[in-house]
Amino acid sequence: MRRTLLLIAMTVAAMQTASAQDRFDVFPTMSEKDIPYRIPAIAALPDGTVICVADFRHSRNDIGIKKDGRVDLHVRVSPDNGCSWGEIKTLIPGKGAQSPDFMNVAFGDPCIVADDKSGKVLLMSCAGNVSFPKGTREHHQGIARFYSEDGGQTWTAPEDIAESIYEQFDGISPVKAMFIASGRILQSRYVKKGKYHRLYCAVMVNAADNTKRNHVLYSDDFGQTWSVLGGPETAPIPTGADEAKVEELPGGSILISSRTEDEGRLFNIYRFDNRRKATGRWGTMAHSSGHNGGIITEKNACNGGLMLVSVVRTEDGRKMNLLLQSAPIGPGRTNVGIYYKALGSPGDYTTPERIAKDWEGVFRVTSRPSAYSTMVMQADGTLGFLFEEQTHCTDAGGGYTIVYERLSIDEMTGGAYTVSSGR
Repeated sequence: MRRTLLLIAMTVAAMQTASAQDRFDVFPTMSEKDIPYRIPAIAALPDGTVICVADFRHSRNDIGIKKDGRVDLHVRVSPDNGCSWGEIKTLIPGKGAQSPDFMNVAFGDPCIVADDKSGKVLLMSCAGNVSFPKGTREHHQGIARFYSEDGGQTWTAPEDIAESIYEQFDGISPVKAMFIASGRILQSRYVKKGKYHRLYCAVMVNAADNTKRNHVLYSDDFGQTWSVLGGPETAPIPTGADEAKVEELPGGSILISSRTEDEGRLFNIYRFDNRRKATGRWGTMAHSSGHNGGIITEKNACNGGLMLVSVVRTEDGRKMNLLLQSAPIGPGRTNVGIYYKALGSPGDYTTPERIAKDWEGVFRVTSRPSAYSTMVMQADGTLGFLFEEQTHCTDAGGGYTIVYERLSIDEMTGGAYTVSSGR
């Protein structure tokens, strides 16, 4: 594959471009007149099953923007690590103006995880009939929870768990609205209490004083109950927050990455005093952008995926970790790509500032207009990458085609790294 230099302020930054192989339109929007798709979410099961979920927006808008606006969730499943796909199915239909209750008007912005042993799947989404900006403590979006025990073929009825989370902030740091970040829920490699490894999920909140903050939630019972990591009084992204993702660093510390209206990303790290008790403290937020050789996104304020992959460096066979952050390269919402940075020793991730600076390169997945993205490591060692793209039409109809690509770390990094067999 031809290597071309990427003209941005990154150290030895090289851009690779994805091939047309292993690509599939999971949720196509064929024309601007069609009901459009938005907001990709992806999970991979131990047996090679891959589950993709997205909004099917009858309303052509986010939840609550259009009164009684209907939004469904659609699901599509691959049995073989993304090599072939089943039919598009409706996971849950929004009922729009016909809904007998608030929650079932619309469901959108899904986030998902599959248990690393049992394959049980948890999906959460926003729900209801009010937009995030107009939410109040008394009248806000719901947080719908679904489970699947059969690889995404059938799902439990939605349960609204919003109040159990909102009430943790009452009297301490009240919030008016809360948004469960779409894409991928993180499952810990280190912490297991009872049957399941711990889950982590980022939320964006609109505080009582109208400050946008990010917090991280965690669950030790696979999503039945959630608590605030570090407590509701401390926000890892205290101002300027937006949609965010989390990842677990080597040793178990939790990294959060939040999109920003400005260039780049905002990072912070939670370091544990006691992992099992989830006690510890957040560091100081750091900004990754061109000024420190970090992630460069040209004024596109877009959601993206965050992932850590165990790799081997080709030149010397050394095992290390590769941190991935997907986002549109720009300008604007175009050229979705995956930035990468090697973490070779603990010194590379001791502080948020260290994480934020000196990213190594970026792999361009598409050259088309494109926006939200998410990713998951599949059972066969390939990366399942799901993203929004103007494939068949523009986004004037309110959405995108949701495209899946099977990617290899070797391809992404121009042969510099390969997935470790001991990942």
